Amino acid sequence: MKFQQYYLECLSHASYLIGDETTGRAVVVDPQRDISQYLSDAEAAGLTIEMVIETHFHADFLSGHLELAAATGAEICYSLVAEPEFAHRKMADGERVSLGEVTLEFRHTPGHTPESMSVVLFERADDSEPYGVLTGDTLFIGDVGRPDLLASVGFTREELAEKLYDSLHNQLMTLPDVTRVFPAHGAGSACGKNLSTELTSTIGDQKATNYALRAPDRDAFLEMVTAGQPPAPSYFVYDAILNRKNRKLLDEEALPAAMTLDEADRAVAAGALLVDGRTPEEFALGHLEGAINVGLGGRYAEFAGSIIPSDADIVLFVEDGYELEAKNRLARIGFDRVIGAVSETTRVLVENPDRVRRASRLTSEAFNGRHAEVENIQIVDVRNPGEVESGMIPDAVNIPVGQIPTRLGELDASRPTVIYCAGGYRSSVAASLLRQNGFEDVSDILGGFGAWSETTQSA
Repeated sequence: MKFQQYYLECLSHASYLIGDETTGRAVVVDPQRDISQYLSDAEAAGLTIEMVIETHFHADFLSGHLELAAATGAEICYSLVAEPEFAHRKMADGERVSLGEVTLEFRHTPGHTPESMSVVLFERADDSEPYGVLTGDTLFIGDVGRPDLLASVGFTREELAEKLYDSLHNQLMTLPDVTRVFPAHGAGSACGKNLSTELTSTIGDQKATNYALRAPDRDAFLEMVTAGQPPAPSYFVYDAILNRKNRKLLDEEALPAAMTLDEADRAVAAGALLVDGRTPEEFALGHLEGAINVGLGGRYAEFAGSIIPSDADIVLFVEDGYELEAKNRLARIGFDRVIGAVSETTRVLVENPDRVRRASRLTSEAFNGRHAEVENIQIVDVRNPGEVESGMIPDAVNIPVGQIPTRLGELDASRPTVIYCAGGYRSSVAASLLRQNGFEDVSDILGGFGAWSETTQSA
């Protein structure tokens, strides 16, 4: 058996290539949209991809099922209750598919979404114990799939939590304890609240350590999994719908159009957003006025998708050579309206000093001084609700970064404003967004809440 896990750190997304080396037949499970790695690895191993298996309609990324089907002729497979708008094969609960010696067994595991399913993997059809189970977003390492995402149209979170409990106890926890667990996501994903940094486990280990599986009864489970979930990024509903559709294919080798500054200006004047993908430090030293900073070094697509409307045109401003990466990372969440990238960005900044602005970034000591001196200062904590439970800076209001666009009215653009997060990445995103919306006096805190806490404790 050929078994390979692919992990996309910036989206906390795991996908899988499974092949039978005796027959050369293979499947890919929950692929990312840029598919070249699956194609090259399958070819190197002498495998032909015959099926693309989706464990559910993903909300946090745009899956590559259509791209893989177009490239290989593979069938796209969903559970029996899924209704995508393209040709697909429906897999019944308990159905088995043989790749040769390697055998797949499909189990319907609704709860995270109504159509969720898991794939039990046997190295040989007559094995008494499975090699592993690919659990999609039903069971994670340390957590279970959240039942409250809006992707599940027509179901309440309580209804789905009930289904999730049954799926876990009747379909997954009945597997032998030695069965390896391979989820679709790891730590950092908004598809759960307690995901581990580990990428594999076993059913036995999860029974012993996973808080949700250790719930003493159904009622306790329902309360546990519906409470304290992080806010879902705004693009989740968009992706959940788009993953059902017969949409445009990605050309992952096509560079975005090169744009002069004048061309970028005209695009922005027509409604496009200028997205600066450099680091917060580089952005602070000098950026084009009106640019929004979402650094490529972080969870770029997730935070871009959280603050940029899905129907907005995008002009990229990145270091030379990173244009294709920025375009493809946005395409991974279905944000295909990248109309170009500003060429020679360093030269553009040097030759247009009148257009360049610096961003104020305060040390925690400087912030404390300003906090004491400025009477009407406005402090905004852009961390998630679960993060602020451990403490906040006095007088701060909590607005998670992804909620800034819809909650701007709660802030006063005329007041001096200081933004902070955990470390400084999200605060730069939020501060740049406020400036782009007319806030004139905006700073963020270097090192975020962690740096401020250390400074305060040592004072």
